[in-house]
Amino acid sequence: MKKRFSIFFMALLTMAVLGGCGADGTGESSEDHSSKESVAESSDVQASEASSGEAQEGPVYGGSVVVGIQQDIDSLDPHKATAAGTKEILFNIFEGLVKPDENGNLICAVASDYEISEDGLVYTFTLRDNVKFHNGNVVTCEDVKYSLERVSGLLDGTPLISTMKAIQSVDILDDKTVQVTVGAANTELIYSFVAAIIPAGSGEDEAANPIGTGPFSFVSYTPQEGIVVEKNPDYWQEGLPYLDKVDFKIVNSPDSALLELQGGSIDIYAYLTDSQANELKDTFQVISSPSNVVQALFLNNAAEPLDNVKVRQAICYALDKDMVNEFVAGGNGTIISSAMLPTLKDNYVDLNDVYGTTANVEKAKELLTEAGYPDGFDLEIAIPSNYEFHMQTGEVVVEQLKAAGINATIKAVEWSTWLDEVYNGRQYQATISGITCDMTPGYLLNRFQTDSKKNFINFANEEYDALYQKAQAALDPVLKAGYYADLQKLLCEEAGSAFLQVPANTTAISKKLAGYKFYPVYVQDLSTVYYAE
Repeated sequence: MKKRFSIFFMALLTMAVLGGCGADGTGESSEDHSSKESVAESSDVQASEASSGEAQEGPVYGGSVVVGIQQDIDSLDPHKATAAGTKEILFNIFEGLVKPDENGNLICAVASDYEISEDGLVYTFTLRDNVKFHNGNVVTCEDVKYSLERVSGLLDGTPLISTMKAIQSVDILDDKTVQVTVGAANTELIYSFVAAIIPAGSGEDEAANPIGTGPFSFVSYTPQEGIVVEKNPDYWQEGLPYLDKVDFKIVNSPDSALLELQGGSIDIYAYLTDSQANELKDTFQVISSPSNVVQALFLNNAAEPLDNVKVRQAICYALDKDMVNEFVAGGNGTIISSAMLPTLKDNYVDLNDVYGTTANVEKAKELLTEAGYPDGFDLEIAIPSNYEFHMQTGEVVVEQLKAAGINATIKAVEWSTWLDEVYNGRQYQATISGITCDMTPGYLLNRFQTDSKKNFINFANEEYDALYQKAQAALDPVLKAGYYADLQKLLCEEAGSAFLQVPANTTAISKKLAGYKFYPVYVQDLSTVYYAE
């Protein structure tokens, strides 16, 4: 079954006060701030059971599960982790002042309430009572100040989260209140306060001994094997978690994942291809939901001959996205032509008519000839081998490009090599992968600014850079959406990359388990999972 999510966006900053988290968990402002202490009580059993598709009498406490994951982590330091596969795990260990819920709303976490000033320049957070770190210490304003100053670069001049560069100061007003002042109003900035709160002064130790406030605490990490976490008995959200232990186990290959699922050594696996889902549907709960992943044939705009816009456009025309979606995703993906999630409806622009969703081989050949490549060229596509979905996509793409005269070959690489050489080193021609989005439209479009550290495709366009800055400065949501529309069109027309689809998120869950929730962001929340009687 599929579950639709709506994304809550901040109301206009021209309102007198933008309040924090309502007691109903919707993230909407509430006039009765005294009621907000009970916010985020979102462990409702019936809601979680709806996710698993089976009615249960009630949750069972105790037990352990094994969750299969596709890749090793890049850092246990929550402020330095960049890989989506790492963040999906750390969601269970760390929390920010606010956090997302399964409906795409912001709920309060370490904070019990927040307010934003009329001009959008001052954020005031009230700390929740008696939230404890995994070392037993109660979270203080000093911890919050340290964490925010660390991610914003106020500590050492090096911002660890780019959007937090907007923070100019973090001040402690009293033992429960922290005030954050930013340089410019931005309606999307509140979502960046999901940044993990860690103990004051612990930054350099987090990578070896991560300490957060989440429902599970860190036990051990073994490279190339996985991470073990255990129940946090002091978790502020009463009644959670249910499980005693979770083992996030790195699976070497998609074939191994299937065998381990069938053999019972993995209980949950969230990255099924269509063929795997069909094979497991009778023995597992197989559940799908829209993902927040944009899959593309990413093109290095600084590498020959991809530095020629006509070559990049030719590649876009040569691809049959309908076939890719049908072959790899069973037709369950959503075809796209730029970097925006269709679920962000107010900001998404359908640009599939620009290149079409079926191959136009003659147009591709025409553009290649104009670009000086009448006989085509060789193209190497680096793909992380642990992602079967991307590998299967690559096999289809290679054949489609050959029809246009482009001799494409796949270079399967290990995840660590992909991170080092492709994402960070930018030493590649093309790659097939996915980029994830948070709950804001600017998150995806931010990475294509010329000087963005995340701009691994080396897209460089002065008009794009100027438009993005205008979008961030806009407070009127209609005006902001207009800028975002222009950015998507520019990225598509310039063929920054060949965007393919937003795949469905298909997960296998043991029939012994209940309470699993899908999120509109890339996380695995094990706090609500339990064994059913």
